[in-house]
Amino acid sequence: MNAVADRAEILELFGRYADIADLKSFDALPALVHTDPLTIDFSSVTGMAPMTVPLDSYREALRGSFGAFKATHHAITGHVVTIDGDHATIHAHVRAEHWLPKELAGDGPDRWLVVGFYDNEAVRTPDGWRLTSVKLTAIHQENEHLAATTAAQAS
Repeated sequence: MNAVADRAEILELFGRYADIADLKSFDALPALVHTDPLTIDFSSVTGMAPMTVPLDSYREALRGSFGAFKATHHAITGHVVTIDGDHATIHAHVRAEHWLPKELAGDGPDRWLVVGFYDNEAVRTPDGWRLTSVKLTAIHQENEHLAATTAAQAS
């Protein structure tokens, strides 16, 4: 257990986490980032209560949430990592932008912006660090109705 190596691996988790949506890597990356099951709290964006879900269910939710966007970009910065043995807490800033294709956006806006913070938890597993809990606190959004457009497209 090397604190510098642990911190580097935990920070890399956030890069992989962003890549799940930004690269539309819904099959391979979630298992490299998350535990199974994992706890998610996106209530500040979705209004849904926090929940613990199997990884396969989360994969499908990601596919449904992000699959219809022509592009997304999640910039996650300002990481504050606290490691206690095999457990870590991570606070980070996020600016997430999501662009709809013209056929879904129509004549309206095509970009949904979410600005806020992540307060996540990670655990050391035999395969390395994995996020066991993800909590997004949105402090600002623009065009949040576009998220519902993609959900309708997925169903």
